[in-house]
Amino acid sequence: MPEPAVDLSYTPSPHSVWNRALRLAWGGFWLLVFHPSPRPLFAFRRLCLRLFGARIGKGANIYPSCRIWGPWNLTMGEYSCLADRVDCYCVAPVRVGAHATVSQYSYLCSASHDFEDSRMPLITAPIVIGDRAWVCADVFVGPGLTIGPGAVVGARSSVYKDVAPWTVVGGNPARFIKKRVIRKSE
Repeated sequence: MPEPAVDLSYTPSPHSVWNRALRLAWGGFWLLVFHPSPRPLFAFRRLCLRLFGARIGKGANIYPSCRIWGPWNLTMGEYSCLADRVDCYCVAPVRVGAHATVSQYSYLCSASHDFEDSRMPLITAPIVIGDRAWVCADVFVGPGLTIGPGAVVGARSSVYKDVAPWTVVGGNPARFIKKRVIRKSE
């Protein structure tokens, strides 16, 4: 079978000069100020992210080892959490709802490439994690997806489709396991 014709022409960055300059400034700030900040200084990191355009709710916990590509595309609700070593690749908007948790080593990826185009242009789509949802440890969430309110994504899962509210999913690809039922505390 013959190889398809491939366009090898240069594809410029889809990001403006202003965007690239801001990312450079954020990268230096993250390295010198945000990342070395002591673990308990959540209020300080909320302030840092707000200075770079993030919309961060009261009491949100962002850990110092969390990587955020572009804070101006991040929205976090009250008492939400981005845990240790979360990689929030927010080329497109990423919203983490109130009381939602994204556990350690998870990857929120709001961009990919169009592999059917020989130039492989960047494609972006927002991610929404609903209120009271829990994205467990080491989970991959792809672009354009919604994790419904109250949903739980099991550890080491890969999410390629929207997750319905108040469900538990897991695996690669993530599949429905059961409905999430909240018991009343004694």
